[in-house]
Amino acid sequence: MRRIRYSRDVDALLIELSEKPIDHAEEEGQVIVHFSQEGEPVLLEILDAKEFVLGSLSSVIQDKEVAIP
Repeated sequence: MRRIRYSRDVDALLIELSEKPIDHAEEEGQVIVHFSQEGEPVLLEILDAKEFVLGSLSSVIQDKEVAIP
């Protein structure tokens, strides 16, 4: 089951893509992607989530491309 959770205490948005066990993770800017042993994305972790979401929404409203780090 896919779930989206927000952790207020660390300002992180967690998007669960799969229930497979996490093997490793790669970080690129504000985004950490956790992968299974087979290399499939399992969890997306977006740090500084408020800033990320508000910036993304602002870009959509202004009809601009959003660059995901």
